[in-house]
Amino acid sequence: MSESLTVDELAARIGLPSSTIRMYQTKGVLHAPRRQGRVAYYDASHVQRLTLVQRLQQRGFSLPAIAELISAREKGESVAAVLGMGETEGPDDWVRIKVRDIKHLIPTGDVQPRLLLRAMRLGLVRWKYGWPHTRRWALEAGGRLAGLRVPSDDVMDSFTRLRTATDAVAADFVRLFERQFWPELARKAGDENQLENVRALLVELTYTAETAVVGTLRESIRDAAEEFASRHGLLPSDEYQPAWAEQPLPPIAENIVDPAGDLPSEQEIESFLRRGDEDEPGR
Repeated sequence: MSESLTVDELAARIGLPSSTIRMYQTKGVLHAPRRQGRVAYYDASHVQRLTLVQRLQQRGFSLPAIAELISAREKGESVAAVLGMGETEGPDDWVRIKVRDIKHLIPTGDVQPRLLLRAMRLGLVRWKYGWPHTRRWALEAGGRLAGLRVPSDDVMDSFTRLRTATDAVAADFVRLFERQFWPELARKAGDENQLENVRALLVELTYTAETAVVGTLRESIRDAAEEFASRHGLLPSDEYQPAWAEQPLPPIAENIVDPAGDLPSEQEIESFLRRGDEDEPGR
């Protein structure tokens, strides 16, 4: 039989006045008790909820913010959605996959339940209300890869490796948030806008992470393309010099790709730092 506590017994267990517990119910941060006649009985779930409320209050969250967090979680929303990084209209929103979409995404003959099940295990597809759903960006990317006739299993393999890499990147940024920003938020525990402060920082960090990841990925793809072209003999040899090579390039089209290993010395870097932005070398 589950534990049954009166409001006074619950108050003694948690260390709060009975009036505070009733106020929490009014504010929506504590769910209703089970009633037997005129007596209200609380159980372990109320103990857990009150413990959570106390912990969030110690972190500086106001009761309205706590009620918002709890309500969102009870509706099944993700932490990202609660903190303002939810599933708004755009590439991250979930869209229903129809049979014709599957036929466009998966080459003829490959439409098998195992592929959808594998996509679900990878988090690419969710099954809701009898229909498969996927992120809009995944639907678009999958359509492009299918148009290139890339086998579905190869796509899944690539996504598995990609997800492993992005999980590691996300963990790095979470550690950055925890190390650099969370202590300051904890020190400002009395701020009424604590939830908004957390939201603002996480959204800013998310956009920064996206910018850094996309930029780094582009650089990696450029380097990989150079390596691929060289490995398959698609580039002229170093001895080849086209007619225009002896002509100076205009400043706006200056080629900043240096040969591998052609790095400045520490003295050159120190000279640059002392020189400043206005004094170009050779002036």
